[in-house]
Amino acid sequence: MKLLDLLAPLLLCAVSLAALARRQDVYGALVEGGRKGLEVLASIVPALVMLLTAVHMLRASGVLDALTALLAPLFARLGIPPETAPLVLIRPISGSAALAVGADLMAAYGPDSLVGRTAAVMLGSSETTFYAVSVYFGAAGIRRTRYAIPAALVADLAGFCTAALTARLL
Repeated sequence: MKLLDLLAPLLLCAVSLAALARRQDVYGALVEGGRKGLEVLASIVPALVMLLTAVHMLRASGVLDALTALLAPLFARLGIPPETAPLVLIRPISGSAALAVGADLMAAYGPDSLVGRTAAVMLGSSETTFYAVSVYFGAAGIRRTRYAIPAALVADLAGFCTAALTARLL
């Protein structure tokens, strides 16, 4: 058996032994951590359900295809392959939907094509902005995001443009 396979169990044992040596209730701390984790989960589930529903509605209604056609000239001017427009539109909302769109792009154009490479770099270098904001701000109890979403979307756009440039240059 490899040492890396034993790393997690050894770490758990070491932490438990250290806590026992300090006469701390390891089981009680574990149960309390699980309870707090479930509370956080309960607070973020509504936002997650809403985001997943919105993504499904965008794809099923054809709005995503219409936005893609509308924004294709802008993307071409920014140096982003217009074929990746659905990925650019979906990525800030849902990581799993963006992964599906990326897989569709790679299946259609090939993973070694400019579109496939750009999609791969975009997936690896951008964030699911609305998901992250809803989860982290919701868990922290923050109701007003102020400038966080616009700043994150500008960062996403910069990441998408840089991903397209990087895929083109390399």
